[in-house]
Amino acid sequence: MSGKNVLLTGSKKGIGLAIYDELKSRGYRVFGCGRSKSDDNDYLSIDLSDPKNAKTLYDCAKETMGSVDILINNAGIYIYSPIENTKQNELIELVNLNFITPQLLCSYAVSDMKKNMWGRIINIGSISGSVGEANASAYSAAKAGLLGLAKSLALELAPYNITVNQINPGWVDTKLSDEALDDEEKREILDIIPQRRFIEPYEIAKLCSYLISDDAKGLTGQGINLCAGLSCGA
Repeated sequence: MSGKNVLLTGSKKGIGLAIYDELKSRGYRVFGCGRSKSDDNDYLSIDLSDPKNAKTLYDCAKETMGSVDILINNAGIYIYSPIENTKQNELIELVNLNFITPQLLCSYAVSDMKKNMWGRIINIGSISGSVGEANASAYSAAKAGLLGLAKSLALELAPYNITVNQINPGWVDTKLSDEALDDEEKREILDIIPQRRFIEPYEIAKLCSYLISDDAKGLTGQGINLCAGLSCGA
């Protein structure tokens, strides 16, 4: 599989950076993106909360690498707020980045994947899209929609040797979670996770590596809950 070209959104930190490092170490060429600046030629600084930028990103990745064999939709934002306090502009930004832009990128990538009769698409969703989360209804709804997209595309693209899957992480040990949670909040969260731990970003990266390999060619249309048992209930 080395030599395949990957378009990875949100590649500069957290889960995305772990995926980037894992795939690069396995010989993939990875074109990344994010809002931060970089001197890397295989990178574009861009705001994907504006859906018009999806085509700009895809065209740049394709022009740079020659083709996009694998698409990993990782970029996203999270809003924790009661529904009556969620502002319209926040809702629009969240839905654009977490759902509209990934769907557009899929539509661009699929055209080329069909011609090659091979492709891999992975969406990074959330356990919140599988089981719901109070005070995060917009986020949960967008991630649930992304899972519906993955299942539908898996059916649509199966004859073309294209697999589509979604990874739904639970709480992940990243700088973002460290900044968002104090020690007491972390202890409360750990109390409800069966394994009493946060998922490490490298675990998600390793699962991505497997899902795009030929060993996983029969795995498609799946939402995989990588959550330390959180989705199983108390």
